[in-house]
Amino acid sequence: MAKLKFIVSGGGTGGHIFPAISIANALKKKRPDAEFLFVGAEGRMEMERVPNAGYEIKGLPVAGFDRSNLLKNFKVLVKLFKSLRMAKKIVKEFSPNVVVGVGGYASGPTLYAANSLGIPTLLQEQNSYAGVTNKLLAKKAAKICVAYDHMDRFFPAESIILTGNPVRQNVLEAAPKAQEAYDFFNFTPEKKTLLIIGGSLGARTINQSVLAGLEKLNESGIQVIWQTGKIYIENIRKAVEGKELPFIQITDFVKRMDYAYSIADLVVSRAGASSISELCLLGKPSILVPSPNVAEDHQTKNAQALSSVGAAVMIADADAPAKMVDEALALIQDTDQLESLAKGAKSLAQLDSADRIADEVLKLVKE
Repeated sequence: MAKLKFIVSGGGTGGHIFPAISIANALKKKRPDAEFLFVGAEGRMEMERVPNAGYEIKGLPVAGFDRSNLLKNFKVLVKLFKSLRMAKKIVKEFSPNVVVGVGGYASGPTLYAANSLGIPTLLQEQNSYAGVTNKLLAKKAAKICVAYDHMDRFFPAESIILTGNPVRQNVLEAAPKAQEAYDFFNFTPEKKTLLIIGGSLGARTINQSVLAGLEKLNESGIQVIWQTGKIYIENIRKAVEGKELPFIQITDFVKRMDYAYSIADLVVSRAGASSISELCLLGKPSILVPSPNVAEDHQTKNAQALSSVGAAVMIADADAPAKMVDEALALIQDTDQLESLAKGAKSLAQLDSADRIADEVLKLVKE
């Protein structure tokens, strides 16, 4: 059997990088002798995260278009043409059997280069609303792996396979309501636990909403794990200085996310694709506060895909400071509603996504 080679391209956020690494890991398990090369965007998160996961990566100078200031885009176009040239050279030299794109700036030039060289490509679209780059790349892609139904409004129906999004395996490891998870946070199983997360960098609106309702949370008799994100932690520590908050744990980053999910009766979160996939796989009731600062407002569409079928509650970013804490405190005491949301979330879960995507990649290898 000939040695297989794969390029995986994309990144920019944890939501693109987790799936990219998961797919590579699944392929490596199936074909341990395979060679991998990642292609990312210079200066973005993947340039650090991918080598940490044990894979080689090359960076392209590609950047996103500035929709508010069109004059700034001259530089972006120069970078794009340079990236297209570099991507073609990288793909030609590495000569992969298949190229996988997971979204993010770098996947555009890389998959365009692969298509022009006649190398099969597979797209992985994490969101319920496809981005511009993936819509353009889909025309030539051999397969498109998606996480939501009804994606044929963006992509050719015959190329679509519903696989779900790969998630971090470690979040699935702790058993529900595990005693060691309560011990880790110095919490007790006798009280309800609310988990508030804003993605790897944090979410300003969610943090402001918690600050606005801090007294209510503190007096409610529930336990709170509040992940602020590293950008906001110092300001929040200053804002709560001198306050007695015995049942509220404030951290920039939750080191044991499996434990946090294990004991959470309710989760408040942004509506990024990775977060939603984790919530569904774990069957967690959630309040989703979509970020308005993302391309094509895709987080709102992700949240609507769940809230429209009773799998989550959605609160608009603008309404969160006034509503979020009150809604969370009411919902966490409503056992029937929590059960109903958990059941709805679980019904949308897609299992073994990385393995299923890896199988589709292997089917594209030309013998």
